[in-house]
Amino acid sequence: MSTIHPISIRDVSKSFGKTHAVQNVSFDVPEGRIFGLLGPNGAGKTTTIRMINYIIQRDSGSIRIRGEEVGPESQRLIGYMPEERGLYKKMKIGEQLIYLARLKGMGKEEAKERIRYWLERFDASDWHQKTVGELSKGMSQKIQFISTILHDPDIFIFDEPFSGLDPINSELLKEIILEFRSRGKTILFSTHRMEQVEQMCDDICLFNRGRVVLTGNLREIKKRFGENTVLLEYDGDGSFVDALEGVRINNRSTNFAEIRLLEEQDPQELLRTAMAHARIHKFELVEPSLTEIFISTVGEDQVRKEELV
Repeated sequence: MSTIHPISIRDVSKSFGKTHAVQNVSFDVPEGRIFGLLGPNGAGKTTTIRMINYIIQRDSGSIRIRGEEVGPESQRLIGYMPEERGLYKKMKIGEQLIYLARLKGMGKEEAKERIRYWLERFDASDWHQKTVGELSKGMSQKIQFISTILHDPDIFIFDEPFSGLDPINSELLKEIILEFRSRGKTILFSTHRMEQVEQMCDDICLFNRGRVVLTGNLREIKKRFGENTVLLEYDGDGSFVDALEGVRINNRSTNFAEIRLLEEQDPQELLRTAMAHARIHKFELVEPSLTEIFISTVGEDQVRKEELV
């Protein structure tokens, strides 16, 4: 008997006029895990998420939530935070959160209790009487997140959840998402900031130009790519890095370089070259980053690196 996943997508496509936004996409989101949809802006992530949430309908293929085709009923099983935040700017936050909780079937007193808890958790206990229009982008992001999780569904879908948050609140959001995972919740979220999810995701699906280019367990994918990336820290003239052959420079700053070895280059040869030109403080052979895996998968000429940071 086949496993019934919380979210299962098979051969899904969606076009807008002549633009093929999503093309023959398939993946499964396993129970109780964090699943990342990753890729540059415009890769098809948000369109896919909207189809899962039955906001727009697919042209072809199948989307199932716990074994049933998506529809109005499946929307009740999901806590969804869209990339475009949808709060009422002139409505008081306390009233708005109660209203949104009641739409999800919560009783008024239960809603009040959970709202109190989450506002305290986000250091926003005194925001009840504020309107969304009074809040900064980061502050309204917190309220949008709270409205998404209030009814405590088993499946959460977050589209670019860290957008607009400062580092402290980004860490708090990560902490809460990891708590949900520990409680057996299933979390799918999209981001173009690949480094944000390296330590969070159990499974990933890399998108590029409307297609899935790589999907599976994150640890297994990284292991499959092998330890072919050198982290190099040094003092001295770094011009030797530019002259290296058979490598790709992924990341470069003063006295630091992240170097991908190509064509079975010998890391010891790279170390000897580096030692001949600079004082070496760190030389570490590591698994590639998600950004490097993405570039290696789709080809360096297929993506602009600035879209992935």
